Amino acid sequence: MTVTLQKNSSVSLQKQAGSALTGITLGVGWDVASSGGMMSKLFGGGQSGSIDLDASCILFDGNGKPLDIVYFGQLNSKDGSVRHSGDNLTGEGDGDDESIAIDLTRLPGLVETLVLTVNSFRGQTFDKIQNAYGRVVNSNGKELARFDISDSGPHTGLVLASVTRNGGDWTFKAIGARATGRTAHDLTAEAARHI
Repeated sequence: MTVTLQKNSSVSLQKQAGSALTGITLGVGWDVASSGGMMSKLFGGGQSGSIDLDASCILFDGNGKPLDIVYFGQLNSKDGSVRHSGDNLTGEGDGDDESIAIDLTRLPGLVETLVLTVNSFRGQTFDKIQNAYGRVVNSNGKELARFDISDSGPHTGLVLASVTRNGGDWTFKAIGARATGRTAHDLTAEAARHI
């Protein structure tokens, strides 16, 4: 059963999976806010335009120093353990709009925390999206945890969540902190503050 997290809550991913984890996927999805407001979409209201949000993963060591960034401009970590699905320019369609796969067995021991961020490269603000979420899926496709993002506003970035090494386990924490920036590089300092 999936755990739905609230802001600043966390969950043991291994406990949710019921067994040791070898890999996870961080998925992000969103919809364009309809012209009739958020309720209009629920009842078949139309959408207008597209929103280009970018999911990114920043890898940190135990001292909070960034080691690598996986984003639309670098789809694989330097060691190949973290892989981005590619850039979705519209947010259209069902399911995850962008995802980042992490091979936990290949992830270097130096990496203690992975921070999932979302930003708008075009400068579109989060008040133009709805139904946004971040989630963790194991290698068997089972959703382990989900964080529904209800925070809309004039910001262009979001420090969405973190995955932290905890001995042999991994902990997923919903963060949901507003940020300003058009790329993952712009959000690195803000992400470091939340680990």
